Amino acid sequence: MVENDDSTGYVPDFDISRPTIARVYDAILGGKDNFAADREGAAAYMKYVPNAKDVALDNRAGLRKGVEYMARHGIDQFLDIGAGLPTMENTHQIAQAINPDAKVVYVDNDPIVLSHGRALLSTNKTTTVVTADLRDPQGILAHEEIKENLDFSRPIGLMVVGLHMHFHDDEQPDEWVRVLLDACPSGSYLLITDFVDTGEPLQKAIEQAGLESLGNGWIRTPERIKEHFLGLPLVEPGLDFIPRWFPGEPEREVPAAEDIEPWHKIMMGGLGHKA
Repeated sequence: MVENDDSTGYVPDFDISRPTIARVYDAILGGKDNFAADREGAAAYMKYVPNAKDVALDNRAGLRKGVEYMARHGIDQFLDIGAGLPTMENTHQIAQAINPDAKVVYVDNDPIVLSHGRALLSTNKTTTVVTADLRDPQGILAHEEIKENLDFSRPIGLMVVGLHMHFHDDEQPDEWVRVLLDACPSGSYLLITDFVDTGEPLQKAIEQAGLESLGNGWIRTPERIKEHFLGLPLVEPGLDFIPRWFPGEPEREVPAAEDIEPWHKIMMGGLGHKA
C-alpha cells in the first residue's frame, strides 16, 4: 500500500507478483525499485535482446533530446504520460536545467511511481507525480493536481515516450492521445518514441520479449508511428532512429543507418508541433 492520492481520495495498491512496465524498465536499467516478477520480465528482454539496457538508454536519450528542444523553444510546462520510475535525466531535471521555472507533471498508472516519485520530489515545488492512466484521458485532464499545476491556455509539452508499444492498435491508443492533444493549445508539442519495424531481426526479438514478459510490446512500421502524431508536422529531421535523431538540427552530421548498431534500430523518436 502506498500513500493516498489526495486529489481523488483513492488509495492505490499494487500487486508485486505481476510485472509492470515501469518496474521492468527500472530492472533493465539496473535500478532497485522492482520485484522478482519484474526482474524475471527484464531477464526475458535480456534473453531476446542482450543489449536491452542500451535500448532503454536510447529511449532516455530520445526523451532528453525532445525535452531540450521544447524547453529551448519556449515550452515551460510538460505533461509526461507513462513517466515510469525516476531514473537519470528525468524530464524535470532536463527542462529545469534550461528553465528553472519549468513545471512538470508526471503521470503513471503504477502506484509505486507515485510513492517513489513524491518522495524524491518532496523539495521540488514545480514538479509533481500523479496516478492516472492514458486509457482514461478525460480523467487525466480532470485531475485536480494536473489542473492546479498546468495552464492549458498556454503551450504544453505533451510526452508519450516509450508507451504506444504497450497498447495494441485494436485499443486505439491514438484516440486517447487525441483527447489530450485537443486540450493543448497552439504552440504545443507532442513527443513520442516507439518500437519500430523496419525488418531488422532484433526488432522482432524485442516484440517477442515484450509479449513474453508483459503481454504487450508491439513493433510498428515508421508509417504507422507517424500516424501517432495525429497529423502534426514533425520537427526536422522527422522520425528517425534515436542515435540519428536530433530535432531542430537538420544540418547536423549523423551516422548512416547502416553504420549504427542493430540495437540502436529498435526505437525511433519524433516531435510534432501543433501550429
